[in-house]
Parts: sequence; C-alpha cells; structure tokens
Amino acid sequence: MIYNSRRVLELRNMTTLLLIDIQKDFHPGGSLAIPTALDDAERTAAFIKKHGSSIRRIVMTMDSHHKLHIAHPCFWTDTEGNHPNPFTLITMDDVQTGKWIPRSDLKHPVQKPLVDDEVLAQGGKLPANLYKSDGELDIVQYCIEYTRRLEARGRFQLCIWPEHCLIGTDGHNVVSLVMEAVQEWSNKTGGSVEWVDKGQNLLTEMYSALCAEVPLDDKSSFDKGLFESLHRHSDRLVMCGQAMSHCVNYTVRDIAEHWEKDKMDRLVILKDCASSVPGFEEAGDKFLSDMKDAGLTIETSETYES
Repeated sequence: MIYNSRRVLELRNMTTLLLIDIQKDFHPGGSLAIPTALDDAERTAAFIKKHGSSIRRIVMTMDSHHKLHIAHPCFWTDTEGNHPNPFTLITMDDVQTGKWIPRSDLKHPVQKPLVDDEVLAQGGKLPANLYKSDGELDIVQYCIEYTRRLEARGRFQLCIWPEHCLIGTDGHNVVSLVMEAVQEWSNKTGGSVEWVDKGQNLLTEMYSALCAEVPLDDKSSFDKGLFESLHRHSDRLVMCGQAMSHCVNYTVRDIAEHWEKDKMDRLVILKDCASSVPGFEEAGDKFLSDMKDAGLTIETSETYES
C-alpha cells in the first residue's frame, strides 16, 4: 500500500512533453515543408537537453498516411483524368457535380473495413444510398457525405495536401536532431518514448492526435485512453510540434476542451517550437489567442522554467 501511494504521487507530479508530428516531411527538404520548422526543431532539441531531468514522460505523435489517402492528389481525378494540385479545396458541390471524382478501385483492408457504420452514425444519420446493392461502399456517396460533414462542422473544407508522412518512407521519420535529443533523454533518465500514430484511415483526415475530423472507426474516434493518460499522469503538460496551424492547433484544442477549467494553466504551449503552414498563419495566430484566453500558459523555450 505504501508503494502504491508513492507511485500515485510520482505519477501525479510529473511533467509530460507532448511532441506533435515533428517529422521530416514537415521540415525543409520534405514534401510539405514549413520554412521555419528546422529552427523550431533546434529549439525543441535544446529544450529537451536543458530540461530533460525534469521531464518524466515524452509522448510523440506521428502523422502516418497511406498513399491513397482522401486528402492526397491520387485519390481524386477530374473528368479528364487529371489529379488535383496540392492545396486544392474540394467541396461537397464539387463531388456532387462530378468536378472531382474519387477513385472507384479503392480497396478496403481485408481484416477491417474503413467505415464502421455504428461510429459514423454517431455523427448523424447515414445516407440511404451509402452502400451499393452488392453491399460495397459507394465511394462517391461517401465522399459527398464526408465533405458535407466537414463543411457543416465549420472548421475545414477538404484540402488536398502533397503526399506526406507516408508510412515506411524517410519523410515519416522524426527529424534527426530532435530524435537524437530524445534518445539522449532516454539514455540519461531511463524513460522511453510513448508513440501515438494517427491518420492511417484512408477515408478521413486526422489533424488532432485524439480524434479524426469525421470519426469512422474506433481508431479515429476520440481517444479517451490517450487523453486520460495525459490528464491523470501529468502535473504539467508541455506541447509543441508541427504545424501550429493544424495538428498542434487541433490536438491542443481537443485536450483543452476536456481539461478541468480551473487547471488550464497546467497546459503549456511552447510557441517558438511550432510554426504554421505557409498561407495558414492566421489560423495559427487565432489558435494561440484562443488558448491564451482559455487560460493555457503560453511560453517560449527560453522563458519556460522547470
């Protein structure tokens, strides 16, 4: 009993560092490079080395996509067979009118379908024509419903990104200097990184590490286990990564939404260790403003004190 009490005390009084998608494809030379991301990575690595002895846990999220993802160009063609350029926005009307056509030969994984009807139905009534007469998913009707739900939520339209963070490629890996700092932390403290993959489902986007934009199965639904781990076992939760405008933004928002309102100051954003995707700076600025208003602590890697 004494051992358990001490263990609970230890787990409650710990700093967790949540590193969000610090992967090569988001850094200079990558397919979706953010020009200032390498500077962010250098500050992040220095932060880990400086504060490593006070960091009890490091949790790292990994954007993890397949080539034929709904937000990649090769998922779509126009009537002449051309793929959309990166950063094209595809609306529900575009799908309904046939301006952009999803590929009809998309194969579902053998072990598990991409769409769990019970999960999808939690977000609203399923369209009557979602499945063909042979029981196969009607991919056009699904994409109409998917884009409708995105637009109804009001956060995003479907944006086509350059192929990025493809599982098994070099771009999927953690940027080297941060990985070196993490390995050094592991060797010195005896801690091991806790890895969180996100984005594997072909048919939905997952900016937040906790929940997809349109949940389709248990893996893309709100991750209560991850949230509880961060919430119950973190006296202070320090967060940074890429990109400020997207995955940092919505991961932190999901955490803050479920955090106790009188303890929001325990959530810390290192604002100089994250940058927005070029063209989306306004979203990153609004995120920081919203989080400051919500009571989160906004720091830099220099002003932070262990």
